[in-house]
Amino acid sequence: MNTIPAFGLGTFRLKGQQVIGSVTNGLELGYRHIDTAQIYGNEAEVGQAVTAAGLARKDLFVTTKIWTDNLGKNKLIPSLKDSLAKLQMDQVDLTLIHWPAPNDSIAVATCMEALAEAKAQGLTRLIGVSNFTIAHLQQAIAVVGAQEIATQQIEIHPFLQNRKVVEFARSQGIHLTAYMPLAYGKVMDDPTIIEIAGAHQANPAQIALAWSLQQGFATIPSSTKRANLESNLAAQNISLSDAEMAAIAKLDKGERLANPDFAPQWD
Repeated sequence: MNTIPAFGLGTFRLKGQQVIGSVTNGLELGYRHIDTAQIYGNEAEVGQAVTAAGLARKDLFVTTKIWTDNLGKNKLIPSLKDSLAKLQMDQVDLTLIHWPAPNDSIAVATCMEALAEAKAQGLTRLIGVSNFTIAHLQQAIAVVGAQEIATQQIEIHPFLQNRKVVEFARSQGIHLTAYMPLAYGKVMDDPTIIEIAGAHQANPAQIALAWSLQQGFATIPSSTKRANLESNLAAQNISLSDAEMAAIAKLDKGERLANPDFAPQWD
């Protein structure tokens, strides 16, 4: 797979048997894009579930992310090798810098150079970034070139549409991956989304995911329930009208859910 599959399975906050069950069910239902990260503490369980599924490696797309403690020049590659050992893989499909270093204590140039070297060594097929501001993106582009950045993964859902960063990434030809596309389930209670869901005989989660996909984003919802995993996949078959897309566009409140104390100064 040379491109990032538009629909993936997120594993944030899932631990132990919970993540094994989610990935196992997801793969059985047809998910082929699995997203994990060093800080999730579940790479070994993701690897276990993927190995047990017995699918051809070429048919899977697996992403992991380098944690901020491992961004240093001499730490990034060893940490990625450690991730690969946990995942029981020789190579991941995509490796992202999870967050810029807190207070920019490690230059973007340093971690992007190390990430490019990891790709050169064959540890990862593609490289990208996550939670980068426009300034951080500009620094990353200056080092590796926009064409080398396979995606920028950021929080995007109807209540946080991150338009400035989205527009900048698009202007550079950089693909976007939307995380937390269901805003921790808040989309389920929004009257506008509920109304649109009724018109499509769908549920609000499916509408939020269809909205994301229709903008060309990859989207990576997570769930521990098989029924929800299956239902989320069906969002790929929903086509929203221009009026419906416009109605959801009006729901943007700048409501950011992932905002740790080490987060950068957002655009």
